[in-house]
Amino acid sequence: MNLHLPTSNLDSYKNASQRARVGTESWGAENFFCPACESPYLKPTPQGTAAVDYFCPSCDSPFQLKSQSKPFGSKIVDAAYSEMKRAILEDRTPNLYVMHYDLSAWSVQNVILVPRFAFTLSAIEKRPPLAATARRAGWVGCNIILDKIPVLARIPVVEQGKAQSRQFVRNAYQRLRPLEKLKVEKRGWTLDVLRVVQSLKKKEFSLQDVYAHADALAKLHPSNRHVRDKIRQQLQVLRDLGLLTFLGDASYRLT
Repeated sequence: MNLHLPTSNLDSYKNASQRARVGTESWGAENFFCPACESPYLKPTPQGTAAVDYFCPSCDSPFQLKSQSKPFGSKIVDAAYSEMKRAILEDRTPNLYVMHYDLSAWSVQNVILVPRFAFTLSAIEKRPPLAATARRAGWVGCNIILDKIPVLARIPVVEQGKAQSRQFVRNAYQRLRPLEKLKVEKRGWTLDVLRVVQSLKKKEFSLQDVYAHADALAKLHPSNRHVRDKIRQQLQVLRDLGLLTFLGDASYRLT
């Protein structure tokens, strides 16, 4: 994987943000691969395609690229809130590549991959509507809250200027692939409980450890009045998916 952004065909772009957009998209066309199958490359979508920048020519998996010159924070600016919400509920969000590039070195520093089945409504934040004086007055965008996505679903592709192997990325993606089989309305709970489990930063943990986060989960799912029952159920789901091992006596281990 070549971590230097391409420079050809950029002379006609005087605006730095335009050069960065074209450069990063071209880099993706040359270096991105499909984690869902063995395809070594992705194909760019036709210009103007909404929300999808690439697709896999072998399995048709969709991909979107978000790039920025600043290191990753807790939020990634995304498109319209209503569209993102609808895409999650209809289970048609694309896989997301998020890139951090260095303008001075014109190189890729960090890239993470978020699988399409790892997005939940709790990971989407509505932004304030645009002011009445704006060209798109009243338009409401959204942010993707990275901290609300489980660590396992933030797969490192490039870390501090060093690329991971394709096999590493594919193995990490396939480990989470069973989540794809869950219905969307159930998947949100499963991912939120997995995020809580990983936030404990323990290889082994107890049911009580997760119960301690019941109030936070209740705020994410206000229509559910039996949060502890739901936590137990989702730990069983994670166990059945192979992401947890039940040790007995209300104890678990991250696999």
